Amino acid sequence: MPEGPEIRRVRDRLDQALAGRLARRVRFHLPHLADWNGRLDGRRVLGVESRGKALLTHFEGGTTLFTHNQLYGRWELAAPGERPPTRRSLRLEICTLEVDALLYSASTIEPWPSTKLDSHPFLQRLGPEVLDPATDAALVAERLLAKPFAGRRLGNLLTDQGFLAGLGNYLRCEILHAAGLLPHHRPRDLDPTALTRLVEAVVTLPRRSYQTGGITRDPAAAQADLAAGATFEAARFAVYRRSGLPCRRCGTSIEQRRDAGQVCYLCPGCQR
Repeated sequence: MPEGPEIRRVRDRLDQALAGRLARRVRFHLPHLADWNGRLDGRRVLGVESRGKALLTHFEGGTTLFTHNQLYGRWELAAPGERPPTRRSLRLEICTLEVDALLYSASTIEPWPSTKLDSHPFLQRLGPEVLDPATDAALVAERLLAKPFAGRRLGNLLTDQGFLAGLGNYLRCEILHAAGLLPHHRPRDLDPTALTRLVEAVVTLPRRSYQTGGITRDPAAAQADLAAGATFEAARFAVYRRSGLPCRRCGTSIEQRRDAGQVCYLCPGCQR
C-alpha cells in the first residue's frame, strides 16, 4: 500500500493539475455513487489535500471527495478525452478543460460535506501527519512516551495511523533499522540514547522518502549505486525487501520475519 510520502507526491501532482480549475464533468463509476453523476459538474476544484494515506479533493459549494487508494488504487493524469492503456477499472473522472484526473481500481470514494470532515470515521482516528512541519522531534517524543503508546511494541505502533498518520510497513522497517531497534521494543523501555535515535528516524526518513521519490537510506550512497548500474528498487532501501542480502552497515544477512500481520525486514547484527 502506498505510504504517506507516495500519497503526498500524488497530492502534489493532482493539486497542481486541478486546483483553481472548473470541473466540467465529474463522473463516478461505482454503482452506489451513480446518483452523484452531474452534481459536481461546473464546480471549481479548490484544492487537493492529503491526510495520512487518504486524499481529499475539495470542490466549491461545500463538497469534498474522500478517496483512499488501498492496495490497488491509482491516479492518472491525461489530456482531455484520452485514456491511458490499462486493465484497471475506472472509478472516478474529474475532467477540466485542460486535463482529466482519473482514479482507477480504488474502492473507497466518498462525497462528504467539507464542513464535517472532522467527523469522518477514518479521518477522526488519525494522529498527526508524519510529514507535517509541525510534527517535529519534540512532538514525536511526546507521543512515543504518552500513555496510549509508551507500552506498545514498535512493530505494531509504527503502522498505527492513530499514532502518526502516513507511516506504513516499509517506513516501519527502515525506521527500526536506522534506530537499531527490534519490533518487540517498547518506547517506555528505551534509554534516552535509543529514544533519541528512534525519534530522529521517525522525523527524518519519511521526509527523505518524500523528497527523494522513495529513498530512505543515505541518498548519496543510493545515488552512487544508481550511477553504478543498480536499479532504483535495489538502491533505495537499507533493509526493506533485502532478505538474505548483507546489511549495508554491518554486513550481517538481512532477515525476513512476520510481525503485526506484515512481513518485517531487519538486521540481527545492527538491531539488538
